Amino acid sequence: MIESQEFSLVKLIRSFRYAGSGFEKFIVHERNARIHSVATLLVIVAACIWKTSIGEMIALSIAVGLVWIAEMLNSAIERTIDLIRKDRNPEIEYIKDISAAAVLVAAAVSFIIACLIFIPKIL
Repeated sequence: MIESQEFSLVKLIRSFRYAGSGFEKFIVHERNARIHSVATLLVIVAACIWKTSIGEMIALSIAVGLVWIAEMLNSAIERTIDLIRKDRNPEIEYIKDISAAAVLVAAAVSFIIACLIFIPKIL
């Protein structure tokens, strides 16, 4: 029998609490999350100082958001693997390296987007 998936405000609020708790744990326990926090703050300050357009703000928001998502997924993948296996294993290293590379690519693309937006405004 399929259970009814009726809307429940209580369940919705609970799911937001879980997400908030996850974000808090991410900030507290992951060093790179704090680095991304500083970078995000710098982007926001730069956007205010150099008066970015709506289109530029959208591009910056997407870029910053992708870095956060990549870092969160990377952290989740690494912790999951560490929970399952403690030993060194070439396949595990491969998975972790690719996961970390995804964050690097997202950060590099975000940096390029920021440069394309801010360098002409600064010069």
